[in-house]
Amino acid sequence: MGLLNLLGLGTKPDNLSEFVAKHAVIVDVRTAEEFASGHIEGSRNIPLDSIAAKVSEIKKWNQPVIVCCRSGMRSSQAASLLKQNDIEVMNGGGWQNLQRRL
Repeated sequence: MGLLNLLGLGTKPDNLSEFVAKHAVIVDVRTAEEFASGHIEGSRNIPLDSIAAKVSEIKKWNQPVIVCCRSGMRSSQAASLLKQNDIEVMNGGGWQNLQRRL
């Protein structure tokens, strides 16, 4: 497994359709203010600084998760944390790019 895969950055194009087919939940890890200024319809906002506290809630969803942010850096951190907690997750990168690919 390469460094990009460990960071949640290496598999975006290949896995996106698979995650969408599994009805993945899109989690936007930007701040509430950033989220309010625009986001993917139906996505949930859990800012990066509070995602660790929400791991048990996210596990209860029992669905794969696609995380996104503005550029892909914060979502990479979120993806890594969620993977460490045995949640099926992928880094969707920047929310606007992800929206275009959905």
